Amino acid sequence: MFDRDFYKNPFIVIWELTRACQLHCLHCRAKAQTRRDPRELSFEEGKQLIDQIYEMDNPMLVFTGGDPLMREDVYDIADYAIKKGVRVSMTPSATPNVTKQAIEKAKEVGLARWAFSLDGPTAEVHDHFRGTKGSFDLTMNAIKYLHELEIPVQINTVISRYNVDVLEEMAKVVEELKCVLWSVFFLVPTGRGKESDMVSPVQHEQIFHWLYELSKKVPFDIKTTAAQHYRRVVIQQKMKEAKDTDRAIRYADALNEGKTGQIDGLGRAPKGVNDGNGFVFISHIGDVFPSGLLPVKAGNIREKTLADIYRNSPIFKDLRNPDKFKGKCGVCEFRFVCGGSRARSYAVTGNFLESEPFCVYIPKALRSKSVNT
Repeated sequence: MFDRDFYKNPFIVIWELTRACQLHCLHCRAKAQTRRDPRELSFEEGKQLIDQIYEMDNPMLVFTGGDPLMREDVYDIADYAIKKGVRVSMTPSATPNVTKQAIEKAKEVGLARWAFSLDGPTAEVHDHFRGTKGSFDLTMNAIKYLHELEIPVQINTVISRYNVDVLEEMAKVVEELKCVLWSVFFLVPTGRGKESDMVSPVQHEQIFHWLYELSKKVPFDIKTTAAQHYRRVVIQQKMKEAKDTDRAIRYADALNEGKTGQIDGLGRAPKGVNDGNGFVFISHIGDVFPSGLLPVKAGNIREKTLADIYRNSPIFKDLRNPDKFKGKCGVCEFRFVCGGSRARSYAVTGNFLESEPFCVYIPKALRSKSVNT
């Protein structure tokens, strides 16, 4: 897994099984609807897609939506993938569909982990963000069922102006719920999400430092999404803490050459996963995007194979070439492990190669120029 070549195969594949969902989340990138789209990939097309995914060095596969449980054949799809040897997880919406019986069925099929969204420590905060009263209580009930069935729990939280002041309380809730992973999403203004809902660039940086310190003392793992610059913060902090100064300097120099294949400061992928770089998203109708948050279509699996689109699309090729990034991202010494959120760059500027607009870091190359002038 850790020597995977992102130019050939993704680290993770997200498949949007359906856009149907009973929630009305303020930030929903899919603008989910209450009914299923008749153009959705069929069960047979889904099996063909899973075969293609498996042949791409068997990356991780996540079922998302909308709400995957809105598809009656979701367990049949999962069963096919798991029997083939694909590692599958699912991110259903906390709705009345999530019964203990539904989770039991998922466990029988072999779904290894479930992830639920929890965007506030109280019903008031969470339900407002999810646009549905009772969502908080349904989420808590679902997590209780998962614990009873001894299924690992992942919590997904979208950081926004609605919950930025209660993150300490959120971390306590995640720990109390005995979750194995807290996946922290930083809002990208796409779909229903708005730039006015986001935290500021300075708040991004403050939260990154807080997360790093938190990660040292909590029993659960922490992962970020649409926050590639968190990797830069982690690396900077680790370099400061390094007793071997020479090693820290050598590592910093290696960043400039993209030679950080051993670690990325987070102990996960060998280099920074980003939109289209180790990451690929398939929509409910088979359209292929660099991610669900970067709505730039690169092809459709009904017309070309996933491997062909991922490896040969000009969009994906550009996204995998940090030297094509513009502005400060293009000269940043961390561009090979960070690169900024390409999705946020597109959402804010209209160009997915532009600089990450919510990063406060000034690259060394630009600092040197300012001193010389």
